Amino acid sequence: MSAKIKENELPEGFKDIRCIICPTGCLVHVENVNGELIMEGHSCKRGEEYAREEFVAPKRILTTTMLVENGFLPLIPVRSDKPIPKEKLRDALKKIAQTVANVPIKMGDILIENVLGLEINIIASRDLIEI
Repeated sequence: MSAKIKENELPEGFKDIRCIICPTGCLVHVENVNGELIMEGHSCKRGEEYAREEFVAPKRILTTTMLVENGFLPLIPVRSDKPIPKEKLRDALKKIAQTVANVPIKMGDILIENVLGLEINIIASRDLIEI
């Protein structure tokens, strides 16, 4: 199965991408051929969409820890509430490392709002009480 998608700005070259949308785990070959995105190996539309985004603009949910002041624990697990572009992950990690949260913290609390101006929040992944 092959699909052609026209794009103005596509990355050069090709990439083999393992689809993680369903348990089938198709290996999708994605290639930029003269400005057209050629995809082979997907067995469904969702796999095609996943491989396309992973080739053109990959994103990840960021999970890490953040320092806490006067907390029962010195660190709290945090995550982004939306996927972050892969090329911005290192910058987001630096911003999180420069931030210290204050207790009490409830799971889901926004600890960094609109990180890097991406309209993505860094939220707490657990509750944390004061010492």
